[in-house]
Amino acid sequence: MRILYFLFILISPLLISADEVNDPFEEINRKTYEFNESLDTNIVKPVAEVYSNFPPKVKKGVTNFFNNLEEVDTFINQFLQGKPKESVNDLSRFIINSTIGLGGFIDVASKLGLERHEEDFGQTLAVWGVGQGPYIMLPFLGPSTLRDTLSRPVSSVLSVTFHMTESDVNIALKSIDALETRERLLEVESLLSGDKYAFVKDAYVQSIYYEIKDGINVEDEFTDDMDDFLID
Repeated sequence: MRILYFLFILISPLLISADEVNDPFEEINRKTYEFNESLDTNIVKPVAEVYSNFPPKVKKGVTNFFNNLEEVDTFINQFLQGKPKESVNDLSRFIINSTIGLGGFIDVASKLGLERHEEDFGQTLAVWGVGQGPYIMLPFLGPSTLRDTLSRPVSSVLSVTFHMTESDVNIALKSIDALETRERLLEVESLLSGDKYAFVKDAYVQSIYYEIKDGINVEDEFTDDMDDFLID
C-alpha cells in the first residue's frame, strides 16, 4: 500500500496538474511554505534524521502504535460514510491491537487478515458532497484545503489523544507522531525537484483524491493518462 501511495504522489502531475488546483492564495501560500521549509530544515529534519538511526523494530513499533490510535477516528468515519463492514473491521483492529498487540505496538490484526484503512472527517465531508475548496498552506501543519482545514476540529475531537487528561502526555504523543511521520518522508524527499511548492501541492491534492476514492478506479485512470502521455 505504501509503495502504491508513493507511486501516485510521483505521477500526480499526470493526473492533477498545478493549473487544475484551486489556489487563489498562492502568494500567501508560498510564503507560508517557505516558513515551514525553514522550520523543517533547521529543527524538524535534523531530529528526524537522528530518529532514523533508531533500530528498525523500534521504529516499526512506534509506527504501529500511532496507526492503532488512528483506528478510532477511522472506524467512526467509516460508519459516517455508510460503510458498516469496514467500520466493524477497523474497530476490531483497534480492540485486537490494543490488547493482544500490547497497546498497538504489534500489528496482530493485519496478521489475522484485517486490512488497515485510513479515513478522516475531511474524507467524510467529501463523501457527503462537500467540495474541497481552495488549497491552503497552513503554518506548521503544511498543505491542506478549506474542507480539510474546517474538518480538523472534528478530527481532533475524534482522536484518542484529545481525550487524554494529561496535557503533557498529549503534546508528547503528538510531537512523536509528527517526528515519526517526518522520518518516513526522508526516503522520498530527494525525489522533489523543480518548483517544490507546486510539487507538494499536486501531490497533496492527488493523495486526497486517492484516499477519497479508496484507491478504486484510480489505477485505471492512471493507465489511461499514461497511455495518452506516451502517445503525445
